[in-house]
This record gives sequence, C-alpha cells and structure tokens, in this order.
Amino acid sequence: MSRMILDKIYTFHYNKRMIWIPLVLLYGLLKGGREIAKKKAMTKNSVMEVLFVYTLMSFVFVLPQAGQAGGMETRFFFYIALKSFVMFLAWLFGFYSLKKMPVSLYGVLSLSRVVFATLSGVIFLHEALSVFQMTGLIIVCAGLLLLRVPGKKQEAQATTETALAEPEPVKTIYIIMAFASCIFNTISGFMDKVLMKDVTSSQLQFWYMLFLVIYYSIFMLVRREKISASVLKNGWIWALAIMFVIGDKALFIANGMPQSRITIMTLIKQSSCLVTIIGGRIFFKEERILYRLMCALIILGGIALSLLSL
Repeated sequence: MSRMILDKIYTFHYNKRMIWIPLVLLYGLLKGGREIAKKKAMTKNSVMEVLFVYTLMSFVFVLPQAGQAGGMETRFFFYIALKSFVMFLAWLFGFYSLKKMPVSLYGVLSLSRVVFATLSGVIFLHEALSVFQMTGLIIVCAGLLLLRVPGKKQEAQATTETALAEPEPVKTIYIIMAFASCIFNTISGFMDKVLMKDVTSSQLQFWYMLFLVIYYSIFMLVRREKISASVLKNGWIWALAIMFVIGDKALFIANGMPQSRITIMTLIKQSSCLVTIIGGRIFFKEERILYRLMCALIILGGIALSLLSL
C-alpha cells in the first residue's frame, strides 16, 4: 500500500514538473492560428493598422493584471523595455514579409528559428542535447528542408515567370525580413527565459505590452500613419489579440518553470506549422497541402522523439 502511495505521489510530482510541455504546445498551436489571423486581417486593413490596433487590444486585455505588475526592481524595466523593442522590430519585419508571401511558406521560413534558438540555449544557457534531442532536431530540420522543395507546377510557373519578366529583387528583401524576424524572435525567447527567473508572468506581460504600445504609438506618429474606423470591425484583429494574450501567458508561465528548456521548447513551438498548413488550405486555397502535411508530420515526429529523454 505504501509503495502505491509513493508511486502516486511521484507521478503527481512528475506530471506537475512537466506541465510546461502542454503550455508550450498551446502556445505553438495558437501561434499557428495567429499567422492565419494576421494574413486575413491584412486583407482588410494595412499592416500598421493591424499591428497597432492588435497591440493596443492585447494591452487592454492584460490590464486586469496591472495590480500584480508592481514590486519589480528598477533594472528589470530596462530589460523588459529592451525585449519589447526587439519584438517591435520582429513584428514589423514579420508582418510586412507575411503580407507578401503565402502563409504556409511563411510558416516554413519561420521554422528556421529552431536552429537559432537551439544555438542560444546550448551556447548561453549551457543546455545539453541528448542523442534523442539531437536526432529530433535533425529530423525537424529535414522536414523544414523538404517543405521548401518546390513542386513540378511551381517549378514550371517559376520558369515561365523568369522567361516573361525580370526577377523581382523585392522578393528577396521580404525573405530576408522574414529571417530577421526569426532572429529577433529568438532573442526575445531567450530573454523570456532569463527574465522569468526574477519576475512574474503578470509583471512581464503587462510591462512588455505597455512598452510595445508606446513604441508603436511613436512609430505611427513619426510615420503619420492613419487608422480607419473599419479596423475595429475587423474580427481577425480581435481573434489575433485574444490568441496572442493567451499564448504569451502560457509561454511566460512555462519559461518560469526551472525544468523548461529553450532547446525543447523551440521544437515544441514548431507544432504551429500544422495549423498554418491546414489554415493555408482552408482560408487561402493554397496547393500541395498533402505534401506539406507529410513534411509537418516528419517535423512533429522529430518533436516527439526529442521529448523521449525528458
């Protein structure tokens, strides 16, 4: 009997320690949903309208946490302001590049952050990679490469376009912007892990969102950007803000758990590709979805393998 009780206590304690995994999975799935919502929102309003109103709405949603946001050391205001500026740049690059490319392709390009985040976890946080985790990382990267292989139809179309017109260098610019967004997102994720050792999830989310609103307000004033009344009727922006607040809350809580690791969290976040691929087909009628789903399953298999050694 005592053995059974001890086993139950251990199981409960172990499950409690591993709660960060479903929290990060929730973030990943909501992140995929956000990519769909971003793309749909920008079909009705401009990039800056969506960015500013989405950020402002998100801050309004976290206002109830204001009472729990106090009591933080002064130095952390600077660190959170820096993190917010990093995300300010990441969103600018990410939104403008997403507007100019298919959502499923954007989801593929954003998977490159798995490499940047893994390196940051290993180099700066000294996280060790087991054989299972290294193999899982290789499988995820393989799925990423397969997703970027064009089909016969796309190759024929690209050949035709090249024959009829000069290549457009602007496309390269948007790809570079997408990768820059990945790097800035990786830096932000690293800062989350470090900051959550000393601040609470409510403190980080409240001040992070406040600084973001300030940055985008300044940017809007400098650029003299206008906001139309129709933006408040754009339901995709509301959905975007709700998914963002819930997802970030889950991620901050997970980062605050000592057992969580950036290298594994980054792999779990890639579950978002499944949502972007399915959403790309449902909302944007994108092609080669079965092939992309096969690649996504390879990626998810790599994620599952990386969790075996935990």
